[in-house]
Amino acid sequence: MNFKEFLKNSTKIKEIKLGGFDAQFRLAPKIRLVYNEKKIQANKPKIAAVLALFYPNDNNTVSLLLTKRASYNGTHSGQISFPGGKTEVSDYNLEETALRETFEETGVFKENTTILREFTDVYIPPSNFLVTPFIGVCHTKPSFKKNNEVEEILEISYDDILDDNNIHFTQINNSYMEKTSVPCFQINDLIIWGATAMILSEIKEVLKNIKP
Repeated sequence: MNFKEFLKNSTKIKEIKLGGFDAQFRLAPKIRLVYNEKKIQANKPKIAAVLALFYPNDNNTVSLLLTKRASYNGTHSGQISFPGGKTEVSDYNLEETALRETFEETGVFKENTTILREFTDVYIPPSNFLVTPFIGVCHTKPSFKKNNEVEEILEISYDDILDDNNIHFTQINNSYMEKTSVPCFQINDLIIWGATAMILSEIKEVLKNIKP
């Protein structure tokens, strides 16, 4: 989609009813499905926020910012994710958390970002985080500058998000899942699964409703 056309639809993005858990659970690993709100709250999850940032690419069509996490001794090492992280005392709300973390990880200035709306919270069992996603836009392509938490800045096209042919299953073998098949977005050579795929699934449903 042309970026100007996308901006014209920003009001629709703000007003369309969210798909909520129904939309998220289409791309949810089985481990996530056993947790209801009561169980989540009993675990006293850590609070975090992420930003799904759309911007014009070099062809002036719409792209989405994702990152590949750096390798480290932790639960989400090397995974594809939205920029974001844990809230801090200095953050006056979760929107500020998402903007601050996005700047720290990718160099995108919050002054250049317009937040359109908040999406449905996602619980991440392995790390016990409750994540609030926000969708935002930059009117020009940012000059990215990654920090040591990010191995690579990734640019995903609007059309690839909407393409149902990019929905697959992949086998995950890590510290908390052994040879487990999970739904995912497979875009080019990227495998996007877990909480990131759940958030992207809800975003995809909204974008489908604005597609001309």
